[in-house]
Amino acid sequence: MGSARKASLAAAVPLVILLALLSWKVVNRDEVEGAFAPSTLDGKRAPTLEGTTLDGAMYSLDNDRGSWVVVNFFATWCPPCVLEHPELIKFAQRHLATGDRRVVSVIFGGPQEAALARTFFDRNGGSWPVVIDPTGIVAVDYAVAKVPESILVAPSGFVYGKIRGGVTADALDAIISEAETMTGGS
Repeated sequence: MGSARKASLAAAVPLVILLALLSWKVVNRDEVEGAFAPSTLDGKRAPTLEGTTLDGAMYSLDNDRGSWVVVNFFATWCPPCVLEHPELIKFAQRHLATGDRRVVSVIFGGPQEAALARTFFDRNGGSWPVVIDPTGIVAVDYAVAKVPESILVAPSGFVYGKIRGGVTADALDAIISEAETMTGGS
């Protein structure tokens, strides 16, 4: 193969990869950008969410009462989950000082998935609790169809809604601000 042909091929490979990623994003737009949707849990008390976190601590959603909580279901093998992660970091950092809006992630799987998630968070950041759901019962209780999905829990402890697909920090803030306007802050 001539050097000119090798150079053309070398230049074409990144373009093909970029086009494939853009095509994947267009086809899976709702998984990347998320879509606010009603949940069968809307207006009901959020199901119990208690468990051991990646760092070995115990977590209970009840301890976050008084704050908006984004209960984010994710997996390390899920491309839209990986894409939304920096947005969750941005959202959590924005509200770190006030604590009025929080994030908790739920991963399903046993020790192997927990180890992968620990490595993922060590590498990519994120300082919120990550609850291990080895049996998947938490996902069932929250009616999660596939990852990523996020459930918004109001300060009252009741479910406000669901976001199917990836989230952005700005979209989360907009949804919560609109909810606060409609409900008077709770």
